[in-house]
Amino acid sequence: MPNQYLDPNLKVFTLNSNETLAKQIAKVIGVELGKCSVTRFSDGEVQINIEESIRGCDVFIIQSTSAPVNEHLMELLIMIDALKRASAKTINIVMPYYGYARQDRKARSREPITAKLVADLLQVAGATRVISLDLHAPQIQGFFDIPIDHLFGVPIIANYFEEKNFEDVVIVSPDHGGVTRARKLAERLKAPIAIIDKRRPKPNVAEVMNIVGHVQGKTCILIDDIIDTAGTITLAANALVENGATQVYAACTHPVLSGPAIDRIQNSNIKELVVLNTIELSEEKKTDKVIELSVAPIIGEAIIRVHEEQSISSLFD
Repeated sequence: MPNQYLDPNLKVFTLNSNETLAKQIAKVIGVELGKCSVTRFSDGEVQINIEESIRGCDVFIIQSTSAPVNEHLMELLIMIDALKRASAKTINIVMPYYGYARQDRKARSREPITAKLVADLLQVAGATRVISLDLHAPQIQGFFDIPIDHLFGVPIIANYFEEKNFEDVVIVSPDHGGVTRARKLAERLKAPIAIIDKRRPKPNVAEVMNIVGHVQGKTCILIDDIIDTAGTITLAANALVENGATQVYAACTHPVLSGPAIDRIQNSNIKELVVLNTIELSEEKKTDKVIELSVAPIIGEAIIRVHEEQSISSLFD
């Protein structure tokens, strides 16, 4: 293997959520993926067997808690327990996509804060560190009493659009909550920003869209952290075109793309949807409009830096 990493105390394992990404990360680091098996009993219970010694090692488990969320989360918890009982020195969870992150507060009475529950489960199981990418709400870091390294996807997305050499480009946030993310991309591309101001006149009525900023005659890049059913992003793209945008691109870190998402994107004014591979895309989601970029280089470098006790934040300077 090229660029072979020589320290045998660094071990990288993957479970079932995103084996393709895990192989890319292992290649970046220069290690072989650790040997383990994930099987099911006839009633669906998960059984995990670690097939090599990890005693005294820094172990990194790569597992996004994407759909099926509960299956992948349970696999992860059982793996953590197995590693703890096998005397791993540290158990580092590499979770490119943190499931349940949108349930980060009580929006209504008697609601759970499930993002905090997931944090508690990981810690009680025995995790010693979490590495994640573009958390839906940065305050989720405060749900943990163990170190959490928060990585950012904007540099990867920015590099892609820099190569296109657009003229008259504007970065658009699809809502007020995403302004900080849009501003980070705008700073890298040296572009202005605009904001989609949306409201619902009454329940179950289509959103009314207003645009704060100048988009007429511009190439617009919509940026979000998660695209799920693609309703908001496609409505935003339509509103931008109606207000004079010449072309619309969209980008996100986490392509959940559930339900009608792909059909909506294919039939929308979005020219390209640029996504990161934090969630493995099924074949039917790999259309001509969806451009997939890899987060393996940034996660691989982060893993090496954690193992060697170097700075993570300097990755983004």
